[in-house]
Amino acid sequence: MRGADLVAETLARAGTKVIFTLSGNQIMPIFDACIDQGIQLVHVRHEAAAVYMADAWAQLTGQVGVALLTAAPGFTNGLAPLYSARQSESPILLISGDSPVGQDGSGAFQELDQAAISRPLTKLARRTLRADRLGHDVAEALRVARSGRPGPVHLAIPFDVVNETVSPDAIPAADACARDLAPLDPAIAKDIAKALASAERPVVLTGPMMNATRASAMLSALADGIDAPVVPMESPRGLRDPSLGAFVEVLSKADLVLCLGKIVDFTVGFGRPPGFAADSRIIVLDPEADAIARARRLFGARLMMAARADVDLAAGALCEATGGSRARAAWRAEVAEAIAYRDLPPSGVAGISPQDICKAAQALLDQAEEPILIADGGEFGQWAQAFVTAPKRIINGMSGAIGGGLCYAIAAKLAHPKATVVALMGDGTAGFHFSEFDTAIRADAPFLAIIGNDSRWNAEHVIQMREYGEDRLIGCQLNPAARYDLAAAGFGCHGEMVEAPEGLDGALARAAASDLPACINVRMEGLPAPVFTRTGIVAASGH
Repeated sequence: MRGADLVAETLARAGTKVIFTLSGNQIMPIFDACIDQGIQLVHVRHEAAAVYMADAWAQLTGQVGVALLTAAPGFTNGLAPLYSARQSESPILLISGDSPVGQDGSGAFQELDQAAISRPLTKLARRTLRADRLGHDVAEALRVARSGRPGPVHLAIPFDVVNETVSPDAIPAADACARDLAPLDPAIAKDIAKALASAERPVVLTGPMMNATRASAMLSALADGIDAPVVPMESPRGLRDPSLGAFVEVLSKADLVLCLGKIVDFTVGFGRPPGFAADSRIIVLDPEADAIARARRLFGARLMMAARADVDLAAGALCEATGGSRARAAWRAEVAEAIAYRDLPPSGVAGISPQDICKAAQALLDQAEEPILIADGGEFGQWAQAFVTAPKRIINGMSGAIGGGLCYAIAAKLAHPKATVVALMGDGTAGFHFSEFDTAIRADAPFLAIIGNDSRWNAEHVIQMREYGEDRLIGCQLNPAARYDLAAAGFGCHGEMVEAPEGLDGALARAAASDLPACINVRMEGLPAPVFTRTGIVAASGH
């Protein structure tokens, strides 16, 4: 067998059924090997799209998403989504082709030290130099991606290595890809349970790996087990995340905050007032030593306890630990009501408002048996996250990057073929990977994209208006004549333009019935992202 066959068989034995990719010289042997393993190759129009799709696949399936890119420019095209995946705590494996080892230092075609470039963006970055090590390296990469805080890993595989003949004995054992486990010490679990029991108003914060899409049952079990609110955070807007309503106003009342895998950073105002009370006690449980060290620096004497452990195992241990009597129904209800708070003054817009679009999208999702929401973008993305919900959702994540929404939607439909996938995004966001409508047609992945079209980069428009004034606006406008619906139709998809509120429901219904990838281009009045406050005071946190 070739090194390429060893790669494909190791992936297949680990459960990989789909690889997101764009063809190129150095990875053709792996393409060929995937045929024999029955691995589906979803070939995209831009390398970044493949990595975004691997990210969404990981979030929605719990498996390691796999992207396969060719060398040098192909690899570098896929770098930005690696950062997003790292921030979203998504386990993905990026395999890139590479120039031959035998030509190192000779100026080979597309020679580049790829591992050195990807190392700051990944948990593991390696170039495999021997074919008989390929199975081991792939297995280790899969294991590292899933262990501790999940995240992306990268393997660069030289062209001569994938073509080299290897023994079938080089295939790793079945358990070589298994996740490493780091349980919480039972004695520490009991101490934390007692601290939680003694608090009057505790709150548990979790990060992206413990969001409602990935860990809904565990979140509910933990909240009931310790009788305390458990709040996942996965937005760069942090405590100003519109999907958290007015949560920041009650977080400041918490006397104990447990950061369960939630890294202390800008999204929580670095744990300082006004987000956290100045006298609140802090407990940190995290799989990474660096996160604990940062918490020690930021909290000082306020940090009661800190320990390394896998977040899901720690949650289970806390549920089992006995901490004493608890009766916090009123506190839990107060936090839940704050998160659900959505009151806003009338928008006063004459045309279609972002909230009009969200209402129509929510009605469509409510009718679906298996709804999945994709929310991407700046200001309009925040409206979508605030007013549209589904049991499974993917947002553009902690990185603050935009543009992956169409890619996420395709992967979501492939991961859950019976699902109704609705993706909401602004017109700026849509432009990054619009050509992936072609991929959706070829991969038979029908989804519905709703583009809130205000003909500008509205997040930057809002900042410039606020900071510099209307006469200093620059570089924010987009083409008001752009017809995204017609462009999608040109790829063979369903497309419609909507210019009045009364046209929304019908357009969405026709798109859903088309059984095609669909683009609904909605002429929208651009508004700043919603901010929910019951006090009139907006807390400073997030970006």
